[in-house]
Amino acid sequence: MTAEKARGVTAGERFRSWPEIQANAARGAGGLAALGVVEDDSVALMLRNDFATFEVNMAAGQLGAYAVPINWHFTPEEAGYILEDCGAKVLVAHADLYAQIAVGVPAHVTVLVVPVPEEIAAAYGVPAERQGAPAGVEIWDAFVARSAPNTQPPKLSRGSMIYTSGTTGRPKGVRRRPSTPELQAAAAAEVGRYWGLVADPSIVVLMNGPMYHSAPAAYGMGSARLGLNIVLEARFEAEDMLRLIDRHGITHMHIVPTMFVRLLRLPDEVKRKYELSSLRWVTHGAAPCAPEVKRQMIEWWGPVINEYYGATETGIVVWHTSAEALKKPGTVGHAVQGAILRIVDAEGRDVARGEIGEIYVRGPHLSEFTYNNDDAKRREVALGDLVTVGDVGYQDADGYVFLCDRKRDMIISGGVNIYPAEIESVLIQMPGVRDCAVFGIPDDEFGEQICAHVEPLAEAALEEAAVRAYLGQHLARYKVPRVVEFSAALPREDSGKIFKRKLRAPYWEKAGRSI
Repeated sequence: MTAEKARGVTAGERFRSWPEIQANAARGAGGLAALGVVEDDSVALMLRNDFATFEVNMAAGQLGAYAVPINWHFTPEEAGYILEDCGAKVLVAHADLYAQIAVGVPAHVTVLVVPVPEEIAAAYGVPAERQGAPAGVEIWDAFVARSAPNTQPPKLSRGSMIYTSGTTGRPKGVRRRPSTPELQAAAAAEVGRYWGLVADPSIVVLMNGPMYHSAPAAYGMGSARLGLNIVLEARFEAEDMLRLIDRHGITHMHIVPTMFVRLLRLPDEVKRKYELSSLRWVTHGAAPCAPEVKRQMIEWWGPVINEYYGATETGIVVWHTSAEALKKPGTVGHAVQGAILRIVDAEGRDVARGEIGEIYVRGPHLSEFTYNNDDAKRREVALGDLVTVGDVGYQDADGYVFLCDRKRDMIISGGVNIYPAEIESVLIQMPGVRDCAVFGIPDDEFGEQICAHVEPLAEAALEEAAVRAYLGQHLARYKVPRVVEFSAALPREDSGKIFKRKLRAPYWEKAGRSI
């Protein structure tokens, strides 16, 4: 009888088993404790998907600390804000990403660096001189090796504190109360029911989305807790995904609609090169998916595609299968078992089926949350024990939910939440700008893209390239508008507030979609 192959994580040509990762996590937890990390503290990560991503999450979890992932597109200013706001005691970062934000890291934060592995360096074009640790900064693996394992019983899980853009100001950390063993067991059952992740040794998961986002983080760590085989795609590329599915016999993955669009654009001869019959359960969410794109993917991959709707604050609250998607084109699904969903008018009264209102929900099996250092903002989004993330939609007669708009202007581009006020707060400081409005407009590939309308000062001679360059100095590249328009006078409401709806409407009407 041959021994069962060890399960673990594959990254490029590298492999690390779960027993090795768990041992490293225990030593990492011991080392973090020696640095003073205790319950309710924060350990920040600025890592691409790598072995250390799992180890740091697990180590923080053992101590009852929050793992705080930072978007690795962020500037020093943006990353520094999160490190200060969450009170991080430690930051673990890939070497090139640390170099990118080093000047913004508070002096009290201990930094540990992960050298950039070959497959990530190749995918992102990281030059050799940026792949290793800078002088005087300890490497995570060396820190782990010299640390004694944590021997204390694991604390109640806090999970990750994901920073998500709310309705005003900077991103806010979703900080949950400790999760009881009962809630954790119920949440694991939900992961099995709606994401198909169960303790089955035949499952092979492809991780293709960055784990600084809440859904990929939950998907990856849920797979880790079950000890499933995981394959990391260093950076999404459509044909490379097909190659990995074929090579590793991928059965499960989480995907966003932008990936569907890029996969469908591959030539037919490329699509036919790869064997995809291993796929059993493909989960998608995080952004609107055009019904025609969904239909074509189901025709190609079969009825293995499942969709959910939810948020960092709520978890999964709505879900449906491929068969339901074909029966109800455009739906995001129906409320899951144990979830509560209400659609209300401006006075908080339930609207009738088929009528549009703001969506308030409560997901099952998640501990209560607040926004870190901002309880007032948490109260602002509440309706009793339900919360809203600003989405507007309706339920049909059969209870299926359809999204129409986002009441609070948030842009979702390629599955990434982008908050216009953050961009506006930077743009308004640009010399020559009198006022500005930033909003989402339709995009066939990403769902939405960012558009900025700028009202220059009378004497200013602004150009589109200059606006983009200015924003690029202060914000991550994905927040820089792809469309910049100039207006002598922006439309305003009687209060003086810019009437964004009038600016947005022509773009959406041209695309044949409502705003």
